[in-house]
Amino acid sequence: MIKICICGGGALGHVCSGVLSANENVLLNILTRNPEKWGKKIEVTDSEGKKYIGRINEISDNPETVVKNCDIVFLCLPGYAIENELKCIKPYLSKKTVVGSIVCSTGFFFAAHKIFDSQSKLFGFQRTPFIARVGVYGHSANLLGYKPKAYIATENILDTEVFRQLVGKLWITSVELLKSFYEVSLTNSNPILHTGRLYSLFHNWDGKPFDRNILFYEEWSDDSSDTIIKMDEEFFSLLGKLPVEKDSILPLLKYYESSDAASLTKKIKSIPAFRGLLSPMKETDNGFVPDFQNRYFTEDFPFGLRFIKELAEKYDISTPVIDKVYEWGMGKINCNNLLG
Repeated sequence: MIKICICGGGALGHVCSGVLSANENVLLNILTRNPEKWGKKIEVTDSEGKKYIGRINEISDNPETVVKNCDIVFLCLPGYAIENELKCIKPYLSKKTVVGSIVCSTGFFFAAHKIFDSQSKLFGFQRTPFIARVGVYGHSANLLGYKPKAYIATENILDTEVFRQLVGKLWITSVELLKSFYEVSLTNSNPILHTGRLYSLFHNWDGKPFDRNILFYEEWSDDSSDTIIKMDEEFFSLLGKLPVEKDSILPLLKYYESSDAASLTKKIKSIPAFRGLLSPMKETDNGFVPDFQNRYFTEDFPFGLRFIKELAEKYDISTPVIDKVYEWGMGKINCNNLLG
């Protein structure tokens, strides 16, 4: 029996809770700020109608109650919450406990290196293994899409092959092991894909409300594709200075099987799992306006693109498009509160 604690009650926390706890060899706890909203049973339904019926052992907002004696503590949290959560769980971790994160491009390894000792067991995903949405909070969720393969990085785990197989079994996906934490921490997924699209959508916004919410992916534009392609080229200039394996991170054009901006636009607009997903906007009396406090802004700029920009500055890499997009996005959010 593997004892796991999931930290966080967002969409990915819900789906991971249901999928993992549906495994009869898993005893699952939840660490959440809202334990009273959770039931002991959680149902996850995928896009084909398959259901995962999970059973939760303990649900609490007290880390001592749910973290102590766990084999794996797994964070499903936004970037701004990671550092504080690691500090909260640290007193209750044993030497055997492996601490992981559903996505690492929001600073997981950077924060863990600062808070934990150098022998701590860590792992994290490069991209999320699922596309997830909450159904009824604390009770159900929808698994909108699986990734065909997941990439993870580990530190201080002795038998990495056994652990790789375990992660694949628990998260029901094929898993490939990467060699450096940089290879998961500096992904070109949300930190470039989201931020470049947001810049293209809203940097010329004149303050007038839109008559509807724009479909984030299905109405993707060639301008959005051109922006993220240029950002990706700058990103790979940085990777050339870092200890990362060739092809551990794929260029966006290669990842999306495209050759230029037009073909990338066509590809992104056609992905089934992206259908129906709206832009980060909020409705007002006069129409829809950008929601600059949405996680696409508060997560992907200060806890995603920021790390790419800072490392580029450290290694003296010119990133004019990344700089332009980053400075625009940070100017739209209350970054002082987010960055502490």
